[in-house]
Amino acid sequence: MDGGIKLGRVWNVPINLHYSWFLIAGLITWSLATGYFPNAYPQIAQGYHWVLGAVTAVLFAASVLLHELGHVAVALRERIPVRSVTLFLFGGVAQITEEPRSAGAEFRIAIAGPLTSLLLAGLFGILYLLDQSIPFLAAPSQYLMRINLILAVFNMIPGFPLDGGRVLRSVVWKLTGSPYRATRFASTIGQLVAFGFIGVGIFTAVTGNFFNGLWLAFIGWFLQNAAAGAFQQAAMQKSLEGLTVAQVMRRDLDSVPALAPINQIIEERILNSGKRSFLVNEDGQMRGLLTLSKIASYPQRQWPFLTARQVMIPVEQLRSVTPYTDLINALREMELNQQPQLAVVHEREVLGTLSRDDILRFMRVRAELGI
Repeated sequence: MDGGIKLGRVWNVPINLHYSWFLIAGLITWSLATGYFPNAYPQIAQGYHWVLGAVTAVLFAASVLLHELGHVAVALRERIPVRSVTLFLFGGVAQITEEPRSAGAEFRIAIAGPLTSLLLAGLFGILYLLDQSIPFLAAPSQYLMRINLILAVFNMIPGFPLDGGRVLRSVVWKLTGSPYRATRFASTIGQLVAFGFIGVGIFTAVTGNFFNGLWLAFIGWFLQNAAAGAFQQAAMQKSLEGLTVAQVMRRDLDSVPALAPINQIIEERILNSGKRSFLVNEDGQMRGLLTLSKIASYPQRQWPFLTARQVMIPVEQLRSVTPYTDLINALREMELNQQPQLAVVHEREVLGTLSRDDILRFMRVRAELGI
């Protein structure tokens, strides 16, 4: 979801267009231009069919975007941050950075998208009734009415992470009082639904409709991965409950001079010891934090000409947590700001660092010990 075109912001939420979207846009345009519009308007030139197909594909993308903005509007109302909205191959996704705080909030956020699509289906249906006598408007209106209705119904399939699966999770959450058990149940149903898509897709492909079958199987594969990933994330959060940053953080921070060349630090400090973070000192004071990810963000050919001071993250720009911060909240902070690691600070003193790798290593050790 990182690559793509930035379209702007809505409610200060970035709107992105992933490159994979152009594939589905091209397929929709081709399908409309070679089948749907020639049947609806056989009297017009073929070039107009392609124009209508392209315009309708863009309006379909706008419909998907509005569906996702329905989720965003309710999430923001629930005071849950949203990192971005991205249109991609399978439709759209609103990246909500925190889990809803209650089953009711989960339900309201999940249902907002399908309700938006139903509203759009109704609006395009009314438009179709009004413009049947207007050339070039009736068929696009009818198509967009149908596709928004399909979008609403498809998303209400009770398979996580579809909206219907999230609605199911909210109901189970309400009944059991456990978001973890609700996620486990909804993700299991989601994987069963996904395998159903794959099975139907394979059957459709071998019985003659290869393209549609392949597409259904591909959707099933995507849903299965997403459902399994959601359960793994929930299991990880469950295992981190009650833990603090102090139990996982790295405390063995070395320091490097501010004027030390980066290539020298790599050869003498990183490759030999495997350390990933260093305090940067100048005139007896700490000026910043030098991290492996920050070094890697510069081209390798520049390393001999860069110093620790030039590459470090200045103290005033450090994303930090305290040793007493809940580990789950620290992980959310990393995800929200897309930071691979955080500084651990107490009373203006950097005590160490916390990274995703540290958390994963800690979890692996606990699993091996059966804790």
